[in-house]
Amino acid sequence: MPKTLVKSGAEIDGYTIGECVHSGGMATLWSVTHPGISVPLLMKIPRVSEGEDPAAIVSFEMEMMILPRLAGPHVPTCFGTGDFARQAYVVIERIPGTTLYKRLPDLPLPYDEARALVARIAAALADLHRQNVIHHDIKPSSIMFRESGEAVLIDYGLSHHTDLPDLLQEEFRLPYGTAPYMAPERLLGSRDDPRSDLFSLGVLLYFFTTGERPFGEGETLRAMRRRLWRDPYPPRALRADYPPWLQEVVLRCLEIQPVWRYPTASQLAFDLVHPDQVRLTARSERLKRDPLSTVLRRRFNRDVTQPQRKADVAAQIASSPIVAVALDTAEGAPELNEALRVTVERILATLPAARLACVNVLKLSRIAIDRTLDERGSNKHVDRLVALRHWATPLRLDESRLSAHVLEAVDPAAALLEFAEANSVDHIIIGARQSSFKRTLLGSVSAKVAAEASCTVTVVRPQRLAEDSGEASASEAAG
Repeated sequence: MPKTLVKSGAEIDGYTIGECVHSGGMATLWSVTHPGISVPLLMKIPRVSEGEDPAAIVSFEMEMMILPRLAGPHVPTCFGTGDFARQAYVVIERIPGTTLYKRLPDLPLPYDEARALVARIAAALADLHRQNVIHHDIKPSSIMFRESGEAVLIDYGLSHHTDLPDLLQEEFRLPYGTAPYMAPERLLGSRDDPRSDLFSLGVLLYFFTTGERPFGEGETLRAMRRRLWRDPYPPRALRADYPPWLQEVVLRCLEIQPVWRYPTASQLAFDLVHPDQVRLTARSERLKRDPLSTVLRRRFNRDVTQPQRKADVAAQIASSPIVAVALDTAEGAPELNEALRVTVERILATLPAARLACVNVLKLSRIAIDRTLDERGSNKHVDRLVALRHWATPLRLDESRLSAHVLEAVDPAAALLEFAEANSVDHIIIGARQSSFKRTLLGSVSAKVAAEASCTVTVVRPQRLAEDSGEASASEAAG
């Protein structure tokens, strides 16, 4: 392998090397400029000298393969790569600011601040998983935030891409990663489950809200393997004021078996954005770790301590969408509401891990002062929440898969679109209105949602109305 060409003032493939801005254990970062690129740039160079860890070279190969395939605000833009024949490098945008590692002296953070931070990281993970990549090194030093607020995930040397060879898996038997954040299944050789990232994010949330890491600092393989059977102390055992809903979220992320965690990062982000909608289970009340009998049962249960069936990232995400159904409870349309329920039931029957958000928009007046109470003195917002829950009762969904939301807005369509965008909704189900002069003049809510939503939209029309208008189908979908 040729001697490194990197030094201040040198030029590589049109990039002029500036100063070394960071020297890590596996790579160095240099500021660079290019006459055809106006944004600030960084060049990442692997350590390849005698005595360096061979895993550094393999992980850099993974990063060179993965980074050019990624896009969006949650990843650094990649501008170029160089191979090992001359000089290996990756050039990425230089994101202003520092990593989340700089916040460690401030721990524990206020609960609401930590919740908001991790919700943005979960949204970034959801976007990464949709691009068929599992990060496998979620930790404070791998996370930055853009000035616009989006979380950015950096460092992809340990990542797994479902469409690329996994060189780390092929060439090494020991798991590579940051010990305190490593998921249990990683210790068994599993690298293809996106829920491993949710475990790491649960460790980060636990750490940022308690000031302590749930599994300590042990870095030996023996010490790390204990998390295959030993659960952490519940956060409420460390902080008496710890919110029960937050402990529910944290301990669900830290479940030993991936199947017991959140199915997707999007569903985790949803709970963090809507803490009032988190269903509390026995997790939320725990003050002690599991008894020794449970630990021993896990310790010698081969089903827990053996690698699990390989996961399909795309299939898992597709089977666990967030579905939003828009209901109009105020005017009372029994035929339409029943048609919506039938459609929702049919869709959820094929998606056992889907989450359903029942949404209603309380329309506000543009000029008049809106009253919170109706003519009977009842609170409109509360009444609609009750109505949404009542509508969903026949579906018999587990409470952890169901939430109800009443939005207040002048423009119902815009409110639904904003809700879908903010909560990474995958599928909107909405009812169509029967013909009316007002609809013809102003356009329907369902038409606007179907035309402008970035997700799948199913517009449902009651069978009787569909027959009256000469339509053969009770529903129609738009992508």
